[in-house]
Amino acid sequence: MIRLTWVQPEDLVGHELRQAAEDGRGALPEVAAVAARWHAAGGHDAPPRAGASAGSASEELRTLAGELLDELAAIPSPLPEPSGFEEIVASCPDWPAARPPVRPEPGRVLAAWWGRAAGCLLGKPVEKIPREGIRAIAEATGNWPIRGWFTAKGLPPEIAERWPWNRRSAATSLAENIDGVPEDDDLNYALLALAVLERHGPDFTTEDVARTWLDALPAGRVFTAERAAYRNLLTGLEPPATAVHRNPFREWIGALIRADVYGWANPGDPATAASCAWRDARLSHTANGIYGAMFAAAMCAQALVAGSVDEVIEAGLSVVPPGSRLAEAVRQAVADAAAEPDFEWVADRLYARHGHLHWVHTVNNAALLAAALVHGAGDFAATVGAAVAGGWDTDSAAATAGSVAGALAGGVPERWTTRDRLASSLPGFDGVSIESLAARTLALIEGGRR
Repeated sequence: MIRLTWVQPEDLVGHELRQAAEDGRGALPEVAAVAARWHAAGGHDAPPRAGASAGSASEELRTLAGELLDELAAIPSPLPEPSGFEEIVASCPDWPAARPPVRPEPGRVLAAWWGRAAGCLLGKPVEKIPREGIRAIAEATGNWPIRGWFTAKGLPPEIAERWPWNRRSAATSLAENIDGVPEDDDLNYALLALAVLERHGPDFTTEDVARTWLDALPAGRVFTAERAAYRNLLTGLEPPATAVHRNPFREWIGALIRADVYGWANPGDPATAASCAWRDARLSHTANGIYGAMFAAAMCAQALVAGSVDEVIEAGLSVVPPGSRLAEAVRQAVADAAAEPDFEWVADRLYARHGHLHWVHTVNNAALLAAALVHGAGDFAATVGAAVAGGWDTDSAAATAGSVAGALAGGVPERWTTRDRLASSLPGFDGVSIESLAARTLALIEGGRR
């Protein structure tokens, strides 16, 4: 039996039960009955970090898993966290007025692209390594607090053995082997968003996003919610059903990492940026998964024209329902980071509140992102270093943190840039330069101003 990660029904039930516990359904008797049937049949809980459990399931267990997933899907969340755009806007008392995008300084757009690339690259080799391992590696190589690329040079063998690098990234993302920007889904999605806007314009639809995925995005380059949505597209489902059918990852970070370009294309216009992010996110996400994308897009839009981190975070929160789990988590993280200069203390607080969430969930990573921005206070190294030191989705959190910090500063320090070449498996993008991507983004802005 093929063990394809993130889509096998028997691997999804545990994740859906955990999702139910998070979105208010966990205490319902119907959910408890499903959990009891699942465990009585020998079903397992969600794998803590991986996309599939060890071994193979019987056909009987796989069939039962599909039935239980459909039963769980029919049980709505009781929380006031809408996924519809009009409902989201209505729940946001500070929703900003839409305004024509302004033309930012070209250097700020270039810095946003470089910041995203650099933050992603910094976090790649330690992705999936927990906080204590990241700190051990950094301290052993003289890089704590994190202020530069990770390196294997000088790393004691016992630490390297205990905390092995991310096997897919170590060959391209350590200081001694970086040669351009390596491929990553956090960067592929930025390229896809650029392609969507170039092909379909600012009024693109979710269906346009779906077609772009099917045209340009290799199935093996998608994970979690995106893989579930991709599978759903191939079986004939259409948005927004693609986001909910057998997709327990719909509140994870995937939509947030797709949103930066929608902000850059709408500088100074968080509302329009958030609208674009919503149209993209609803293909694969709901509720807080969507809010994360809108939060990131609004911050990126404001970062190109703002003068402070506070302005940026305020813009991000203005498009998120204030009663949502994500808004509450961000507000708490911002308050902690503003009150305490020791980021390890801030991270301890984040883990005390959100340590039960999966390491690629949207809520915990959005809180970490906001805390890193406040802690960094405009300093690029401090910002991306804190995002990685937080130890959840290291490359994703640092990519968005770097995007915002770079745009705010209007430049990225030279030591955080590489050879200007970005690798990608997307058609027409492999080897593209960051400089050309910034120029294409500026062209979108100019087109939106006419």
